Amino acid sequence: MKIENDTLFLAGIYMKTTMKAWFQYRIDAVLRSIAVFLRESTGIIVIYFTLLQFDTLSGWNMSEMFFLFSLLFLTYGIMILFFTGLRDFGGMVRSGNFDRFLLRPRGLLFQLIFVDADWFAAIGQGGLGIVLFILSAGKVGIEWNIETIIYYVLAVAGGVLIQGAIFLILATLNIYLLQTDSLKELTYHNFRKFAGYPINIFHKAIQLIMIYVVPFAFVNYFPAQYLLRKPGAEEYSEIFFYLTPVVGSIWYLAAYLFWRISIRWYKSSGN
Repeated sequence: MKIENDTLFLAGIYMKTTMKAWFQYRIDAVLRSIAVFLRESTGIIVIYFTLLQFDTLSGWNMSEMFFLFSLLFLTYGIMILFFTGLRDFGGMVRSGNFDRFLLRPRGLLFQLIFVDADWFAAIGQGGLGIVLFILSAGKVGIEWNIETIIYYVLAVAGGVLIQGAIFLILATLNIYLLQTDSLKELTYHNFRKFAGYPINIFHKAIQLIMIYVVPFAFVNYFPAQYLLRKPGAEEYSEIFFYLTPVVGSIWYLAAYLFWRISIRWYKSSGN
């Protein structure tokens, strides 16, 4: 119990210190958070004007598309608070800065999770997710009750774990490859762009990748389909609509085991 309390206390200290560092210059912090919000909003604005012309996209109206996007932005906003260190892990390995973590009497993954948090991205993207949820949640026909609220919370948690697992796998690959930025762009950022849309509009190969390889479909599409039951839902097994927390837990456990095995082979870059 004492060890757990010490760990929680240390995590709190890490987070407090990180927050102070990011918000040292408050006006700059506010402006940079707003900049992230506006940057990510450009895609939403495109969708807005597109749907003004065409009314729906594969049967999804504007409010339903906003709800789909809200899950994507909200889960990323939460995820990046804990996994910024993994996002930037490649730079630590190449610069040799990761070596100093090896000398500290705490778990390596614990340090990477709590050593930094991209508050600007968290506020900008998470805030956009909250705004989109507020704009859409009351207009999409969802009956919000205990069941749907619990489902939504579990779906958000699962979406956070799925993206965190992808970051952990990509971070671990730096142990072997040193440079994985192009792989990250290909496997994470590109498929995250696809995830903003109903996956049934894409080629079957893209759908299979987003379900079984880079499972962004479980971050927002299947949870949204459980709540909305839009056209295209019948193309997939209904069990997919319930699996987001399971997929998130399994993926994160697998990523964690990959990390534990791979870290034994870590060698300093020598820089």
